[in-house]
Amino acid sequence: MIVGVVFKADFMPQVKIYGLQSQLNPMKAKLSDVIHSCMMDAFQYPAEKRFHRFFPMLPEDFIYAPDRSPRYTIVELSMFEGRSVEAKKQFIRLMFDRFKGLDIEPNDLEIVIYETPKHNWGFRGLPGDEHALNYNVNV
Repeated sequence: MIVGVVFKADFMPQVKIYGLQSQLNPMKAKLSDVIHSCMMDAFQYPAEKRFHRFFPMLPEDFIYAPDRSPRYTIVELSMFEGRSVEAKKQFIRLMFDRFKGLDIEPNDLEIVIYETPKHNWGFRGLPGDEHALNYNVNV
């Protein structure tokens, strides 16, 4: 840890969204808004911070079980460890609820949260554990 220096970092979880190109492309902005609203409510994230990446796929590149529809969507979050189990469950519950407003039913949504220690991240020139974050991870 660097002593005496405060680094104000705005690093937020990285979000990846996978789905069929024909379904994902027309609704990227709405998906981003819904995902971010869930992150703000469950994890207390600031409204102005988003790190979302979309992976629209061709049907031959996105193979899924026959009990899923073409609206099948996978959302992956990579983030620092430290959030409570209840906060993560609240995020998942909010996602299932709010995705219904996008005509994506719970059977067509899968969410995966990957957590790693801060020292396994690098951003703004330093390892993650050497930054003073401007948001709380322990929610």
